[in-house]
Amino acid sequence: MESQDKDQKPWYRQRWPWLLMIGPAWVVVGAFIMIWLASRTPDALVVDDYYKRGKAINQDLSRDRAAAEKQLQLDARYNPANEQLEGVLSAAGAPASAALEIQLVHSTQPEKDLKLSARSDAQGSFSVPLPMLERARWQVIVEGEGRAWRLTGEWRWPEQQQVVLVADPVRSPLVQP
Repeated sequence: MESQDKDQKPWYRQRWPWLLMIGPAWVVVGAFIMIWLASRTPDALVVDDYYKRGKAINQDLSRDRAAAEKQLQLDARYNPANEQLEGVLSAAGAPASAALEIQLVHSTQPEKDLKLSARSDAQGSFSVPLPMLERARWQVIVEGEGRAWRLTGEWRWPEQQQVVLVADPVRSPLVQP
């Protein structure tokens, strides 16, 4: 009996209790990481009046219709070498000159939204400085002077090197059935 007591190690020198404690220990560490992440980043996806905003978007299709009547199209490309957003605005296939308000809306983080002002020349070309664009899915909203018309679309940078927005009041990307 005395030899059995000498061969038996205390529990903390055994491997099995430690192996059994690894799983719960990882769960505790993961829980602390999740608590830290939840307290550090705000929930920006849901607004208090989401239903009201959705109804307002559906009611305000007049700007999309105005863009469709003019047959507006915007073709834009981001040039990371000189940090410029370059593009062409056309109406019914001909170049269009207009003051533009360009909004790049980040899909999940509103603090990263960008608002740019540009003016297209007689050939419809415009160029506006744009800091290094983050890899993301951007909602693009282009409005004319006085918010008379609006073009909208989605741009997945850098998978899509350019974004083409065509006026279509029936199926606007902001209004999903």
